[in-house]
Amino acid sequence: MVPQCYYNCSTPFQVRQAKIYAQNQTTTPTQNYSDNFEQAPGSPTELGKEYTQGYLKSIIGQRVKIFFLIGTNIIQDRDGILTDVGISYVILRELETNYLILCDIYSIKFVTIYPK
Repeated sequence: MVPQCYYNCSTPFQVRQAKIYAQNQTTTPTQNYSDNFEQAPGSPTELGKEYTQGYLKSIIGQRVKIFFLIGTNIIQDRDGILTDVGISYVILRELETNYLILCDIYSIKFVTIYPK
């Protein structure tokens, strides 16, 4: 916020506030966000194997059977080759049809990983 007396100050306090304001205007707005960004302690910069996505990424290309909980009591499973893992999804390639299936990662309950 610009002090009211930025150009026309009458009290010493107003002059001091205007000087402080002028000193703080040396950086550009785009500089403020990118240069001063700090990552919270403990935040993963890349997903490790201790996270679901990180572990699933390590087995891309293998055959898996994934069990999903739909609602409160419906369990469905999908079988195929794990082709991709995103933040909120996995993609399976069906063995019989070669169709790609995008699946919600948050409804996964169990994953069976078949040996190579």
